Amino acid sequence: MTIQKVNLKDAFASFSDHWSPKVAGDINDAQVKLAKFAGKFDWHHHEEEDELFLVVAGTMRMGLRTGDIDVEPGEFIIIPRGVEHRPEGLDGECHVLLLEPKTILNTGNVVTEKTVTDLDQL
Repeated sequence: MTIQKVNLKDAFASFSDHWSPKVAGDINDAQVKLAKFAGKFDWHHHEEEDELFLVVAGTMRMGLRTGDIDVEPGEFIIIPRGVEHRPEGLDGECHVLLLEPKTILNTGNVVTEKTVTDLDQL
């Protein structure tokens, strides 16, 4: 087993596509993923999985049916299973670290053109 560190700046610089999470590491039954957000995603929820969104750069707005929450660099938000949500990258592009179960589908309970089933590994 090789233990490696991940430099977030370099990892984010290694890809340019939006709404396509990249696996940066595995931890037990979860994965650390990196994604770039631009504009609005699709409304969805996850039946079985909670998600953590940690903003590294830019600003993310988490749309919730009860009201929006803006998340700045160095802040994170946890979305519990079953809660309908819609992430949004504000002011251009937002860099986000996700911590979520390996079983999760990025679009949750819906399948759209933004659904990614085969994630790239960084």
